[in-house]
Amino acid sequence: MARGRAAYEYTEAEDKSMRLGFLLIAAGLLSLLGLGCFWLRPALQERGGGGAANCTVLAVRQLGERFACTFSCGAACRGTARYPCLQVLVRTSRSAAPALLHEDERQLRTNPKCSYIPPCARDDQENSENVTYKQKYWKEKVGSQPFTCYFNQHLRPDDVMLKRTHDETVLLHCFLWPLVTFLLGVLIVALTACARSLAARAEAIQRKKHS
Repeated sequence: MARGRAAYEYTEAEDKSMRLGFLLIAAGLLSLLGLGCFWLRPALQERGGGGAANCTVLAVRQLGERFACTFSCGAACRGTARYPCLQVLVRTSRSAAPALLHEDERQLRTNPKCSYIPPCARDDQENSENVTYKQKYWKEKVGSQPFTCYFNQHLRPDDVMLKRTHDETVLLHCFLWPLVTFLLGVLIVALTACARSLAARAEAIQRKKHS
């Protein structure tokens, strides 16, 4: 009786391992498909329509126009503040015409007229100080030193970005972990199938010996 119970528990453990393996395989495949649609396609579009260039600062200025931003001061507390518009004009190695610099693609879509969006504070003066600090950084620390920038012909061909939204490291991690999950599931299924096959062979050998 105890022997039959032990065999039942072993079979139940095998079934759980198989279910876990198939679950990991399905999760890995679905993650790869989802990330391929939502990350790989925009990344390829960005790479296909853009590239890298060398940029040099031409002018740094604040416009008289102010833009609204939303700050949070708690779970149920939100408000609106304003910040001045900072523009950083650069010359690129691919064109002699001046281009407007942006932090990244997200900032470009949020506010295409400005080069920098500060963290939104409740006090407008604090927002102005953050923008002024950024202005001094580009004027004094960067100055005429060349730096790498990126352009995207599909989005705004006359603007450039300081960072790419779809960085190689981010894409690597997004596809690495679903792939690891898929391979781990395959390994679990394969090892469980091998263990079941070996157990069946051992049981057959034992029966032959006793017969």
